[in-house]
Amino acid sequence: MPNDIRFSWLTDGEYLVDRVLTRFKVLTFDVVGTLIDFEAGLTGGLEAIAAEHGVPVDGEAALAIYRDCRRDPEAGKFPDDVARCYEIIADKTGLPRGAEYGARMVEAVAAAPAFPDSVEALARLGRRFRLVAMTNAQRWAFERFGAELGNPFHKGFTTDDTGTEKPDPAFFEFVLADLGSEGVAKADILHVAQSQYHDIGISRQLGLTNCWIERRHGRSGYGGTIAPESFTEPDFHFTSLAALADAVEAQ
Repeated sequence: MPNDIRFSWLTDGEYLVDRVLTRFKVLTFDVVGTLIDFEAGLTGGLEAIAAEHGVPVDGEAALAIYRDCRRDPEAGKFPDDVARCYEIIADKTGLPRGAEYGARMVEAVAAAPAFPDSVEALARLGRRFRLVAMTNAQRWAFERFGAELGNPFHKGFTTDDTGTEKPDPAFFEFVLADLGSEGVAKADILHVAQSQYHDIGISRQLGLTNCWIERRHGRSGYGGTIAPESFTEPDFHFTSLAALADAVEAQ
């Protein structure tokens, strides 16, 4: 049995697979949906517009429309593409159309809050690991997300840097090549993410060890995140980032 194998444990809804977390040197993070609550930003922006016009809006239904919109071959870069998606949401929900509303929704998502545990957990994890961001957001938005999170990252890679978006393997290969120039091997990295579609499935295919942060724990469906064709069992599984930090400290 490998030296890094330990027993599984289950407590407070957090499941840890039988591997030692402290063997890693670098934690790579998805940002939007894992550290930043973009669903809250999106639904909050929609609710504000809806309240102004007396139009009821179902947040989960709107997230499902947005999710389908982001699969469109015409989809642009995030979060600028939220303006296009808003027009589709408006058509299906009765919300007002117009460029001003689309711009408001882009801003609402760019101003989305960190999850309540993100800043503190990142600070704790940063005492032990190098933290690296891997986000499908544009650079301008990532700068805002980074500030919201307390600027904890050693490096950050955006869709503007890589020229592509996850789950394209080229995004990961770009990051791995860069980290490799610092002497970081693939085995040194734990990839931490919420999205099965964008991160967990492809990281497994590329031979990375992964950690699924199940932010929608207790809620059905995939919300505003594209659903995967099939579920990938992660190497580590927590329902909060704080639980990951707790597990690292416990080891």
